[in-house]
Amino acid sequence: MCDTFIADKTMTLNGVAIFAKNSDRPPNEGQHIAYFPAAQHAANSRLQCTYIEIPQAQKTNAILLSKPYWMWGAEMGVNEHGLVIGNEAVYAKIPANKKPALLGMDLLRIALERAATPRAAVQIIVDLLLQFGQGGNCVTDGESLYYHNSFLIASADDAWVLETVDRQWAARQIKNSYSISNCLTIGSQFDIASPRLVDVAVQKGFAKSAHQFNYAKDYSDFLFTTFGKGRARCATTTNLVQQSQGKVTLQSMMNILRHHHDQNFDPQTSSLLDVDVCMHAGFGPVHISQSTASLVVYLAGGAPIIFATGTSAPCTSIFKPIWLDTASSLSLGSVPSSQADSESLFWRHERLHRATLLNYPKRIQTYQQDRDDLEQQFVQGALNLSQASAKDRADFSAQCFNLAAQAEADWLLRVEQAPAQRKILHSHAWRQFNKKAGFQ
Repeated sequence: MCDTFIADKTMTLNGVAIFAKNSDRPPNEGQHIAYFPAAQHAANSRLQCTYIEIPQAQKTNAILLSKPYWMWGAEMGVNEHGLVIGNEAVYAKIPANKKPALLGMDLLRIALERAATPRAAVQIIVDLLLQFGQGGNCVTDGESLYYHNSFLIASADDAWVLETVDRQWAARQIKNSYSISNCLTIGSQFDIASPRLVDVAVQKGFAKSAHQFNYAKDYSDFLFTTFGKGRARCATTTNLVQQSQGKVTLQSMMNILRHHHDQNFDPQTSSLLDVDVCMHAGFGPVHISQSTASLVVYLAGGAPIIFATGTSAPCTSIFKPIWLDTASSLSLGSVPSSQADSESLFWRHERLHRATLLNYPKRIQTYQQDRDDLEQQFVQGALNLSQASAKDRADFSAQCFNLAAQAEADWLLRVEQAPAQRKILHSHAWRQFNKKAGFQ
């Protein structure tokens, strides 16, 4: 489960488009920020993706990704042309393919490596769908989950939504703002689509006729789409962005990623069916995922400023600035896995995150204001350096990551001064998560 949304330049205070995404994954699945430089590849070379091999492109772009440790692809990322993509799991009446093929996350990375514009990225993804299909297990560590994919694809001046079901797809150019979640959103209005999109729906009885065709209505499944609360979360992010029309800022987008349904939110007492934009794992079938990484991208021309947490639960995390042309110099520790360690950014932060969950209402208050103040310094400092040298920007980015680490260590000490509270079901779920990860 994830949420991805954009406010274009007509919606923002500074006239610069802003993209945002929470990546919701299994709570022990380490996710990390990874940089890959531009590269030239030999003719007829091959590319090994997560499950299958495909022909390699002659040239690939420099990219920055936020990616689960075990897969080749990524949940979200940005390339050297200022192109950003986030993907969502979607569920349909047509079952997802369980045979190894391209994961939606593989398609996302390939598009970032090969495209310079949103429209080109759409074409690359749909061509790959036709040739290789999408499918395979989308999680690891002994679990299984299969789904189709939707994508929000944007640059400084253009944005598209692409929604796929197996090899069928529809895409629409979008204006102002748009949100996607774990549900199909395109209805009867789209700009391009697969040739048989409507015919398949009619033949399978999803639609009564071509004249009455509605992609989201006709292709969506009931169970996963309903209980995953994709439509509710999509409506929430849509409304929150539109409420700030003309005044959207980096921090307002970060705050949307941190949104909980209740001002008195407590993950230990939430309903078994409550699912928030800022998602926390717990007990119950819809609480097997949590927001394991978050990304906000300030799409300023060809040189976007990337604000990434690199850590789970944006409400307990700080967004730190990164520039693509200086990302290779950034040291973020080791690549995390599904096992707790002390060397990776993801697992170091889990000390604070998992401690906060033990009495969220009290413990988050011990550092929430400091989090916001420090983050504001990072945001303003990054904006002030938009025309600065690569060295100055690289130094500032490294400083922000160091200051965030120092702050989190201090906050953990504060958090532990507030008494822990353990509700039976929530505690049972987290004991299992912690045991599986070897987290103590």
